[in-house]
Amino acid sequence: MTDQELISNIRIVPDFPIKGIQFFDVTTLFKNPATFEEVIQRICALYKDKGITKVAGIESRGFIAGAAVAARLGAGFVPIRKPGKLPARTVSESYAKEYGTDTIEIHSDAITEDDVVLIHDDILATGGTAAAAISLVQKFNPKAVFVNFIIDITDVPRTAPFPDGVQLDSLLHLSEN
Repeated sequence: MTDQELISNIRIVPDFPIKGIQFFDVTTLFKNPATFEEVIQRICALYKDKGITKVAGIESRGFIAGAAVAARLGAGFVPIRKPGKLPARTVSESYAKEYGTDTIEIHSDAITEDDVVLIHDDILATGGTAAAAISLVQKFNPKAVFVNFIIDITDVPRTAPFPDGVQLDSLLHLSEN
């Protein structure tokens, strides 16, 4: 399957969640069994030899492909959620994003120093959520951290730096314009 076939299955929603944001909706990519399977296969191919022990999916669309990838890689799945959604003790990280601020949390016993973690989310835009997720996961001192996105929106300025030594991969590189 080509990149263009995947891209043709992504819905673009103008002015969501606020005016001026062009939202790339991957739920239409997920509802097509062939494109969903292709996404999972591509992600797994990138990380099959990395020794991934945990996949940390960022709420909420990162849960969908992240859980499927974890199952295929024989890894555990760890949800990274908004405050108040996880039932046990958590560790949190706050960050700025293109239309406000937010906080994410992870269970305090979710990751160990023996883990190799793949952080997954659907879209990389300004990088605020991803940088916060990396910082949050690194608090556990895992052996290695990898980061994956389905879409990298290349013409959105990155507002948050990524730490050195963290491999970042995206399946598709798209532009808002």
